[in-house]
Amino acid sequence: MSGFKEQGFGDRQGAAMAAKKDQLRKFRENSIVNDATFAEQQAARLAVRVAREQRAAERQAEREAAAAKVAADKLAAESKAAEESAARVANDQELLIEQKAARDARYAARKARK
Repeated sequence: MSGFKEQGFGDRQGAAMAAKKDQLRKFRENSIVNDATFAEQQAARLAVRVAREQRAAERQAEREAAAAKVAADKLAAESKAAEESAARVANDQELLIEQKAARDARYAARKARK
């Protein structure tokens, strides 16, 4: 009966290299990159990404349009408030002038009575 023959370093190294080559061959055979469905999946993912980016761009444009509308409304409101303020100041000045004229008339009437 023969005894157990211990493998040397070269034998172990050769077996490991053969196992690696076998695994690489199996991987290349089963690689999803070569699969036709992989290309379809990639195309579908690309279409989804493009659609998502387009929707994001549309939402951004809507937000910018809404912001521009808000700014225009704010500017219009400020303009209207300024016009109303100017009209109010003009009315106040006219009222003061009328009050002064009435006061002067009363003063003149009082002077005339004396």
